[in-house]
Amino acid sequence: MNTKPEPTVTFSLTVKEASKALAFYTQAFGAEELFRMASPEGGVAHAEFMIGNTHIFISDEYEEYHAFAMPEGATASCLFTIIVDDCDAAHARAVQAGATTLFAPADQFWGTRSTVLRDPFGYRWCLNQKIEDLTPEEIERRARELYAS
Repeated sequence: MNTKPEPTVTFSLTVKEASKALAFYTQAFGAEELFRMASPEGGVAHAEFMIGNTHIFISDEYEEYHAFAMPEGATASCLFTIIVDDCDAAHARAVQAGATTLFAPADQFWGTRSTVLRDPFGYRWCLNQKIEDLTPEEIERRARELYAS
């Protein structure tokens, strides 16, 4: 019996080749595949995986269900953030798996070390390592100083 509470919100990714995406997310982000249902054509009708404690769905494109992958070369407007212990190591692992760096790892004024990557399927991922505990007031002060220069 599953004693974990069901997530309140989850999201579903649609890609052209979900089996390749599952392999990428496992290698790049340490995803754990939970379930995979094959389509009659041998693709992925539906699969579920976890990154950390986040439950994610994924499938191949299915026009009849209004599930479309992004056009090749497109980049999603949404950004998924993964909390990591070591931004630089997580970045290197994702790049080794095939991600493209959009923003290199850097310390941010809001108290994190972050990087943004694009996966081979067009989705953007931020790898975020907490490096400082800051109050909202301190973050606002730093932002004003940064944007004033």
